[in-house]
Amino acid sequence: MIQLKNVHKAFGEKKVLQGFTLDVAEGETMVIIGFSGTGKSVAIKHIVGLLEPDEGEVWVDKQRVDTLSRRDLVKLRSKIGYVFQFAALFDSLSIGENVAMGLRKQGELSAAEIDQRVHESLDIVDLEDVAHRFPAELSGGMRKRVGIARAVALRPKYILYDEPTTGLDPVTSAVIDDLMVRMRDKLGVTSIVITHDMRSAYHVGTRIAMLYEGKVRQVGTVEEIQNTTDPIVRQFIEGRSSLEPAA
Repeated sequence: MIQLKNVHKAFGEKKVLQGFTLDVAEGETMVIIGFSGTGKSVAIKHIVGLLEPDEGEVWVDKQRVDTLSRRDLVKLRSKIGYVFQFAALFDSLSIGENVAMGLRKQGELSAAEIDQRVHESLDIVDLEDVAHRFPAELSGGMRKRVGIARAVALRPKYILYDEPTTGLDPVTSAVIDDLMVRMRDKLGVTSIVITHDMRSAYHVGTRIAMLYEGKVRQVGTVEEIQNTTDPIVRQFIEGRSSLEPAA
């Protein structure tokens, strides 16, 4: 289980999180939505210890992340896959080498075992034949899928997705959505997905939370969010420029 309790985070004078509280149960896909610049990525970076809260607590599997030693934090991170917004692949490495990077860093598998894990992970995202190619040779959607394969290669308990469908056409976005659902249903992965794409949010999410002014404005099932009467949430999910009721 992942818990963020009353988390505050500021960068200089800019207050980003102001009492952010959210529980993510095992086996669910929690989608975090919100206007640009509200701190969605900042929130999930606390989960892997990339950021530390100014106030509040962050817990993963009953371990308080913001107080862990460096050694224990590295151990915790081995259970958490992180899919970056633009895949964050290394152009000088082949796809296979990119996927293998985390496994080699862990140092727990033999070369043959790493090769097998890379093959299995690329197969999961339907890219079993691209291990020898380089990122520049792939489309944006394929690079996103490689990013997922790299996360899956670690056999994580949790996966954090930061804007996984940004910049993709609708068909490719649907492919990524289906992959995220597959990770949950076939591998039992608990996920947090950051997105502006409500079609994607409704498809992949078991629950949706809206971040607004540094706090969770509303959290609920897909149906509860679709039927919300909260004017701020309705404005966002309907893509309206004002709080005036839709005509």
